[in-house]
Amino acid sequence: MAPTLTDVARAAGVALSTASRAFSDPDRLGADTRRKILAAAQELGYAPRAVETPPAPATSTVAAIVPDIANPVFSRFVKAAQARGRQSRTTVVVADTDYDPERERETIADLRGRVDGVVVHSSRLDGGEVLDLVGATPSVLVNREVAGGHCVTADSEQGLRQTVDHLDALGHRRIAYVQGRRDSWSNQHRTGLLRALVAEYGLELDLLGWHTETVDGGTAAAARVLASGATAVVAHNDLVALGLLTGARALGVRVPDDLSVVGFDDIPFAALSDPGLSSVATPMDRAGTLALEILGRAAAGERTALRAIRLPTHLVVRGTTAPVRVALEVTP
Repeated sequence: MAPTLTDVARAAGVALSTASRAFSDPDRLGADTRRKILAAAQELGYAPRAVETPPAPATSTVAAIVPDIANPVFSRFVKAAQARGRQSRTTVVVADTDYDPERERETIADLRGRVDGVVVHSSRLDGGEVLDLVGATPSVLVNREVAGGHCVTADSEQGLRQTVDHLDALGHRRIAYVQGRRDSWSNQHRTGLLRALVAEYGLELDLLGWHTETVDGGTAAAARVLASGATAVVAHNDLVALGLLTGARALGVRVPDDLSVVGFDDIPFAALSDPGLSSVATPMDRAGTLALEILGRAAAGERTALRAIRLPTHLVVRGTTAPVRVALEVTP
């Protein structure tokens, strides 16, 4: 019968736990004690069993490609994706394309094959081209719908319907929409929805733009909004809307007394502006979580049907919308 560790401990005159440390953690023992235990083991012919090291948990890397990490919408998305990634030992690396289609094209081509998955948020490229660029690398497109790929989008129809209904109830008959960039899928999608909704409510719509999707872009658009004669304006995003507030103030226009303003995305700054910005809330944190979950299943080798997930949106009413001012006629 082969000698056991208990036999070694007895022969060396030490506790079983001490004998065990001589083989598993020898630095914790004094030199004399360690030599005594090893001598007893050699005399008895004891050979410790090799301890199998468990395999390290599988890890993966996902690239999140966004047009502007400084925009709170995209940083919120990335933060949620990274939080979900930590749960599955997935590292999320971020690439900022600065709204440049060519830079986006180069970034995707450079990263494919070097990562386990790619998330492309608000791509400036055609959806089919994005899928061609990622090739066999698992991918998810966010804020872009395209046949043949996993897509996660914010369903703008719900939030825009609430917006148009809200402005109609306040007496606004003419609404302006400050568009984002020409190559924005979200902008094209919202423009189509607004056209349909305004017609449904019997209102007038002025499409203004295209503009950069920044505070400066909104400030520059303020004069055009006022020239349109609209009493309410919907901006492509909250940054543009905040710029509109600045531009309107510089032109002597009071919000919401003279002009109602609605943004899009409900970024944290919307609640902090003065007055608080009414905005359509989009669940970009949820989109970040879902994108990582989809890629996680792909990395695990699961075969899943292509998914087009549409997340709900809703209007958050704050201080930048109010009833239309009606001039009172004075009878002499």
